[in-house]
Amino acid sequence: MQDLSLSCFKAYDLRGKVPKELNPDLAFKIGLAYATVFNPRTVAVGYDVRLSSPSLRSALIEGLNRGGADVKDIGLCGTEEIYHAVFNLGLDGGIMITASHNPKGYNGMKFVRQKAIPVSGDSGLNKIKELILKDSFHPASSSGLVEHIDNTSQYIAHLLSYVSLENLHPLKIVVDPGNGGAGKIVDFLEEHLPFNFVKINYEPDGDFPNGVPNPLLFENRAKTSQAVVRHKADMGIAWDGDFDRCFFFDENGEYIEGYYLVGLLAKMLLEKYPGEKILHDPRLTWNTREIVLQHGGVPLETKTGHAFIKERMRAENAVYGGEMSSHHYFRGFSYCDSGMIPWLLVAELLSVSGKKISEFIADAKESYPSSGEINRRVEDSEKCFKQVREEFQSKALAVTEIDGMSFEFADWRFNLRTSNTEPVIRLNVESRGNTMLMERMTEKILNLIDS
Repeated sequence: MQDLSLSCFKAYDLRGKVPKELNPDLAFKIGLAYATVFNPRTVAVGYDVRLSSPSLRSALIEGLNRGGADVKDIGLCGTEEIYHAVFNLGLDGGIMITASHNPKGYNGMKFVRQKAIPVSGDSGLNKIKELILKDSFHPASSSGLVEHIDNTSQYIAHLLSYVSLENLHPLKIVVDPGNGGAGKIVDFLEEHLPFNFVKINYEPDGDFPNGVPNPLLFENRAKTSQAVVRHKADMGIAWDGDFDRCFFFDENGEYIEGYYLVGLLAKMLLEKYPGEKILHDPRLTWNTREIVLQHGGVPLETKTGHAFIKERMRAENAVYGGEMSSHHYFRGFSYCDSGMIPWLLVAELLSVSGKKISEFIADAKESYPSSGEINRRVEDSEKCFKQVREEFQSKALAVTEIDGMSFEFADWRFNLRTSNTEPVIRLNVESRGNTMLMERMTEKILNLIDS
């Protein structure tokens, strides 16, 4: 193992370059350490389409077995299939081998305990890292067993429970897994749905011939957008590699910022569950808060990141939580995020209403224009944050530090934070109905950062 600092350990998962930062030797130790820290009886293990995933999976399972844990191996899957297997089958934990949307040479892992409760730095990940650094393990007197299982039918049934099949009408939908793993699940769902799917970048391929599956990157959106226009589809859906996030395109092929989907889904959930609590992250907030309050819900702001949001959702028993980065969390899914449930809910909305998806987000886009998330690599993030604070703090009506720094003014606001998964800082800006103001202030902040 070349990286003795274990730099692949992040705030709430593992991400690193293969093989320098993450390799089978380390994967074995991670499995053994996980078994040592949590003493699970049975753990679900799955992996994404990356070329390095099968070897990491074999080593991880060997480590878990050596620690005395039995393994339910569900094979090639999405992260949410691990979540579902753990809470549906009553397992003691789960580990998904994935680097989601990271570049091709990366891989990683996501960890959960019983009921798919996430493992973050504070809840066990740091202990796993410490055991590996100290080389302090406790192999079991007898090794655990491995069972290959197929949980797909129960997972599909759970997804379909979020919609009324009799409400669904024929829709044409472009689906773009980006050569990740989502296509397999769409195929299973297709058997039960009246939709016509136009499938692009569909075959799972860890070489990612059409680019890394990350629709947040502007250059990755063109094929989905063009396919929607060419086929006159009702909407387009794209996913990241492990499909725990889905990204929407309207009937004109225009990309819809995840921020506006949070408000739309919040409204839909509050219509079904009046008066419930809705969680949102601090990056872009005004539209979500307005919609939640208008529909009788309780908006709650929480720190960005799946581990933090799931913990708060459980504590508050919130029915839904949404991040503008297109993570959507549902109480019925054991407070976990899903890249399949959101588009099924939106498809039902389009079917029942007879409206276009653009009609449902037009007011939000006009009322609260936003920059979308802009990333910058900087040599000294602390110095950058200090400069931004010095420029804006005295002028702001409110400053909060729930996650990074959020500055609020009468007609615009922004959030600046460091990434938990990548060496970048992230900027989001929004305004009250003034696109020019939003664009001008975005440029001003970026110039300050770049300087």
